[in-house]
Amino acid sequence: MAGFDKRVSSYEEAMAGLEDGMTLLAGGFGLCGIPENLIAEIKRKGTRDLTVASNNCGVDGFGLGLLLEDRQIRKMVASYVGENALFEKQLLDGDLEVELTPQGNLAERMRAAGAGIPAFYTATGYGTRIADGKETRLFGDRHYVLEEALPGDFAIVKGWKADTYGNVIYRHTARNFNPLVAMAGKVTVVEVEEIVAPGELDPAAIHTPGIYVDRLICGTFEKRIEKRTVRG
Repeated sequence: MAGFDKRVSSYEEAMAGLEDGMTLLAGGFGLCGIPENLIAEIKRKGTRDLTVASNNCGVDGFGLGLLLEDRQIRKMVASYVGENALFEKQLLDGDLEVELTPQGNLAERMRAAGAGIPAFYTATGYGTRIADGKETRLFGDRHYVLEEALPGDFAIVKGWKADTYGNVIYRHTARNFNPLVAMAGKVTVVEVEEIVAPGELDPAAIHTPGIYVDRLICGTFEKRIEKRTVRG
């Protein structure tokens, strides 16, 4: 059964094959559930001209924000971009192309890619700039916009626990976009906090089946809190 073992021994091996100009999908919401070590490896590799699709672009100096420092991202597809001053500067300076996408549309575009659905109609965005240049259609008495699926050359994912076959469980809200991202990559790389032997995970608890996972690595995580709130 060795051929089913998805584990790799280094982050360099985990991200081997990511090349300039590729499309990268990244899980996470804010700083929750982000594949922080895989992002750091992309920073180390120096891969450039990337199109990155994720809910947001991290913060200054952490998460996907690291990739902005050396201008490794050419285009960002995201639904929220409000916590990153460098992102704002590069956008306003014309150094970064940005495709703002409603959050539900972004999630469904990745899910559709993983399900083999090339496009779908949604009412979200009709009558706004989101619909500019896109096909629209009337169903019943409501207008809809055609949104295309969003596959990636690579998908990077943060899980909580996995077995060696690549079956993944996420923890609470850290699940967020990660299962959708995992479905939509030609090469899906998952980093987790713990890897166990096959059979140790409850099959009913699996969120991402191993069929979607190509590479698996166990790491340690900073799990930075984006906005710490405490009692006075």
